[in-house]
Amino acid sequence: MKVEKVIRTAKDTNEKWEEIDRFNFSTESISPNQIEIDSGKTFQKMIGFGGAFTEAAAVTLSKISKDLRSEVIKRYFDGESGLGYNMGRVAIHSCDFALGNYTYVDENDENLTSFDIEHDRDLIIPLIKDSQSQSEYKLKLLASPWSPPAWMKSNNEMNNGGKLLDKYQDSWAKYYTRFIDAYKEEGIDIWGISVQNEPAAVQVWDSCLYTGEEERDFIKNHLGPALVESGKEHVKLLIWDHNRDIIVDRAKAVLQDPDAAKYVWGTGFHWYMSEDFENVGKVHQLFPEKHLLFTEGCQEGGCKVGEWFTGERYGRNMIGDFNNWCEGYLDWNLVLDETGGPNHVQNLCDAPVIADTGNNTVFYNSSYYYIGHFSRYIKPGAYRVFSKSDIEHIHSASFKNEDGSLVIVVMNEGDSDIDISLSCNGDFINIKTISHSIMTVILK
Repeated sequence: MKVEKVIRTAKDTNEKWEEIDRFNFSTESISPNQIEIDSGKTFQKMIGFGGAFTEAAAVTLSKISKDLRSEVIKRYFDGESGLGYNMGRVAIHSCDFALGNYTYVDENDENLTSFDIEHDRDLIIPLIKDSQSQSEYKLKLLASPWSPPAWMKSNNEMNNGGKLLDKYQDSWAKYYTRFIDAYKEEGIDIWGISVQNEPAAVQVWDSCLYTGEEERDFIKNHLGPALVESGKEHVKLLIWDHNRDIIVDRAKAVLQDPDAAKYVWGTGFHWYMSEDFENVGKVHQLFPEKHLLFTEGCQEGGCKVGEWFTGERYGRNMIGDFNNWCEGYLDWNLVLDETGGPNHVQNLCDAPVIADTGNNTVFYNSSYYYIGHFSRYIKPGAYRVFSKSDIEHIHSASFKNEDGSLVIVVMNEGDSDIDISLSCNGDFINIKTISHSIMTVILK
């Protein structure tokens, strides 16, 4: 193999996906700081990368010029000039990043005869279709509910937690299948669904609580059978869809029951609360036949335009999760406005792309470029390969694409430049990682 390309993004420079001078192989290391890589030892197969088609993203993009909207979509889904996204997430009716609570049925319509996704046809579905037109892949869409309709819940509202009432479990299970059918009628296939977004949190926005046992029983007695009976066994079913801190116990609660586990494709997780990456790996060790997918993460607290730590948070988390058997990465909102919204309860956040709707301008944050160091070069179908580093402030992961190319991502989160030797299949590549930078090395 030879070094084909080296791409770098660095703080306090103009380097953003900048192709720099290639480093050459050597027979010896010039640094005690080594990252050991063995492309013969393979691990999980990668699914891809994407972000969420929230109503907030769709509304924000509708408030800037058509040309600028098209540019943003291309810079996410085009594989040459953008991130090359091949995945996406969509809410089953409203979430916090919507303009308000809404559902697809009339109140107390237990038989779902009024089911209609008209709300989504205005802006959300056109955004999905326009994004699909820019991608070389058929987009894999994960659909997630934040709350059942208020009348199905113990607290009689979509916000502030509450639980699904037992008498509506069959109706709610059929709601998922109706959603999948309705999107299919619009020409959009749903690749997977999660049972419930963040089922362990009472949120002031759309939310609903399940214990692990309640999620297990809903799957095996209602949702799983509903998918099978409607001919949707091919739709991937994900559990948990919440943080890493208690992912192991929640996975056990469902996957140790074979009658529930037979319906489950894998476990989704978020990055809030902790960076306990090893917990993700523990789920794989316990249930190696099941899959792991990162389904949401963002920087909280409103816009962080120009900040560098946001990109480093993405890079650190992506590497930590990939090195623990995660197979793909779904970011949260694709785009937010200058306030970090819109959000119907003012839970304002940051996104890789921020649009100033008043001035018709767009900002690409450090997080956008950090994501690109993975998504532009690690292709669907790639395998993670063995990579080991114990260097302080250095994070690294390595992958082998189907065409045989080797992709090595090295991130320096420290304040000092560090000389490193990549020990790759017995040879060395001696490189300098500059402070607060991320680098992608491609070998062919």
